[in-house]
Amino acid sequence: MTAVIDKAVDPVKSVRQPGRWAAPPRPTWEEEPSRAGLAGKGLVLTLACLGILFPLWIVLVTSLSSRKTIDQAGGLVMVPKGITFIAYKELLSGGQVTRAAIISILVTLVGTLFSMAVSVLCAYGLSRIGSLGHRWLLMILLATMFFSAGLIPTYLLVQSLGLTDSYLALILPSALSVFNILVLRGFFMGISPELIDSARIDGAGDFWILWKIVMPLSRAVLAVITLFYAVGYWSAWFNASLYLNDQDMMPLQNVMIQLVQKQEAPVGLGQAIKTGELSGLAVQMAVMVMALLPVAVLSPFVQKHFKKGMLTGAVKG
Repeated sequence: MTAVIDKAVDPVKSVRQPGRWAAPPRPTWEEEPSRAGLAGKGLVLTLACLGILFPLWIVLVTSLSSRKTIDQAGGLVMVPKGITFIAYKELLSGGQVTRAAIISILVTLVGTLFSMAVSVLCAYGLSRIGSLGHRWLLMILLATMFFSAGLIPTYLLVQSLGLTDSYLALILPSALSVFNILVLRGFFMGISPELIDSARIDGAGDFWILWKIVMPLSRAVLAVITLFYAVGYWSAWFNASLYLNDQDMMPLQNVMIQLVQKQEAPVGLGQAIKTGELSGLAVQMAVMVMALLPVAVLSPFVQKHFKKGMLTGAVKG
């Protein structure tokens, strides 16, 4: 019996190496990449970045080019020559584009604040299991994600409420997103109940808890949802084309559609284009840059919240 035990293979010694423990085998995808692999990844990422940035570069350079440079290039300009800001000066001189940009900014700000206020309140109420009728309200909201009344009933409803030719028609029909509410609800439900219970013991109400505890711990998700709503309002054009008949009330996106697709010069620029002082293509590219600029500027400031953990250390055991 002793000889059998002595000859048995020791599973611990079989993986032990002199001076250290042998690392268990790892899957292929967890191995450190070789230099060739790193170079290949860098090349792919570089090509992807160039594929994204190169069209944006062409749009920006063309918007800053003179009519002579655009005519020599035969259209879009890739190499900047004779940089001029005449297209932006004309667009921001108080004409239709300036008014449309102000309208888009105001609609985005007001709409985002309204949507966030209602979404946060709705999500917090649905995240409290004991709240009155939260289950039925949740089922109704989920049903709207799969079933819709349709375009015609929605238009008739907006018309019956007297919202046509009103800026409220750009906000109220798309004020809420059930998906965003569900994301907020899931995040609120993940907050430690001990924090909320301790606040209730101290006599805090629901609004105080939401404002002082839940929202500070939810800055990451609030920043992301705010960006979703803001981009949605800024990029929206369908509601304006459907509910607005006055051209002076059109937001920037609708003016850009008229300029790019229908080849209609904005009010105040027709004469400058006809006299040859300004290129219509430069105006189109300048409007595109103005439409892309706010999103490009705000996105990096919100990006830091995507990976930042706001609940780390919130509850001390």
